[in-house]
Amino acid sequence: MRIPLSPRLLALAFLPALALPLAASEASAKGCIKGAIVGGIAGHVVHHGVIGAIGGCIVGRHNAKEKARAERLRREQIAHPGARDL
Repeated sequence: MRIPLSPRLLALAFLPALALPLAASEASAKGCIKGAIVGGIAGHVVHHGVIGAIGGCIVGRHNAKEKARAERLRREQIAHPGARDL
């Protein structure tokens, strides 16, 4: 006997597996989690919670990486004040 799987249940089962490559660093993981929460809530309002969570994770990860990159560049400029930007 075969047990039917709803698309929602299937998506929820595979969501963690899809998110693993996205969480390469701590900043990316934090951004993904925060974005997924906000996106999931916003998506829930329009009845697309899973899609909102996935989109929020992607946007949150991108924003976290950009913030980490800017912080790294700021630290490098403080450490090497005479260095020129390339």
